[in-house]
Amino acid sequence: MTATQTINDVNLAAKRVLVRVDFNVPLNGGKVSDDSRIIAAIPTIQHLVSQGAKVILASHLGRPKGEKNPAYTLAPVAAYLAEKLGKPVRFVEDCIGPVVESAVGEMKDGDVILLENVRFYAGEEKNDPAFAKQLASVADAYVNDAFGTAHRAHASTAGVADYLSPKVAGFVIEKELAYLGEKTAHPDRPFTVILGGAKVSDKISVIDALLDKADTILIGGAMAYTFALAEGRTVGNSLSEPDKVETAKAALEKAKAKGVKFLLPLDNLAVDSIDFGAKTVGNTRVFENNIEDGWEGVDIGPKTVELFAEECRKSKTLLWNGPMGIFEIEACNKGTFAIAKVIAESAGTSIIGGGDSVKAINKSGYGDKVTFMSTGGGASLEFLEGKALPGVLALDTK
Repeated sequence: MTATQTINDVNLAAKRVLVRVDFNVPLNGGKVSDDSRIIAAIPTIQHLVSQGAKVILASHLGRPKGEKNPAYTLAPVAAYLAEKLGKPVRFVEDCIGPVVESAVGEMKDGDVILLENVRFYAGEEKNDPAFAKQLASVADAYVNDAFGTAHRAHASTAGVADYLSPKVAGFVIEKELAYLGEKTAHPDRPFTVILGGAKVSDKISVIDALLDKADTILIGGAMAYTFALAEGRTVGNSLSEPDKVETAKAALEKAKAKGVKFLLPLDNLAVDSIDFGAKTVGNTRVFENNIEDGWEGVDIGPKTVELFAEECRKSKTLLWNGPMGIFEIEACNKGTFAIAKVIAESAGTSIIGGGDSVKAINKSGYGDKVTFMSTGGGASLEFLEGKALPGVLALDTK
């Protein structure tokens, strides 16, 4: 892999720098309810401010479908960021056009402005060159620090790079490439991968790629039931993909051929009813091997927790992507939280691969005890699969 240039490789003093950040954060009653993506971007912003750059931040929020929709305004994010940065952040009520040109024209070195949601224009997701050119027209240089959208070839993540130079990665992307790339390509061994989540179809390319790198792969979550079917076991009413049984069998065969330890659950916690709205379950029962009809697997069982924990304790590199069960419901979260704890207590390098795994480890209370948490869901999966990310490809290389 060619190394991507970062903000450490360039001097952007007094330059107008367009910085694509990922401020797609949950808002509750107009207030930021999870600030992890905002906090992640602060070191990059502070670095540019301390150099005396004029920092022009751009982001999307939600899915306004190419139309201006006040429900998706970034205004509350600007106020929140100003508080966290300890300096004013001017919010600009558009992302292209005269309002932006005028705001940028008034900037002094070290100033920070946040543009309105780039997805208010259809040209953003279409990567329309005219829209990208307009976005880029107010800047001299480009920094991409939005790993969560680096797998999308949009105007603000890829298109603008055609019109600006230098174009480099911020600290978020630099860290993501180091941990999801370098540390999994050349891991300290033993290297153990813990994969969960609902569907084999979502993760099969990742499993395939990681079978070339890992020493051990542990499978939990609903996708374990598809693997159970592949091994000829019954799964009752558990969520599974019978049409992916051959895919699962092929993965098991590949693991065997490569000498990769591929471990499936020894036992599962199952329920006879579940109410997602009320977050409640009916009767619970632990099944070893086969799950009877009328029961739905919702978590790994105690024997599996012990087996998986033992593997994790032996490992020098741990990569976790996907919960072990329905961790959002208290009765079904023990397996996921036990794995979170053992990963957090590991003396090795622990990498959390974005999405639900980040939610799960934060909910378990161990979020601050791991080496690295990815800010990307889909982007981290695609990167682990070995796919090139358009938002990274667009940047200068060393």
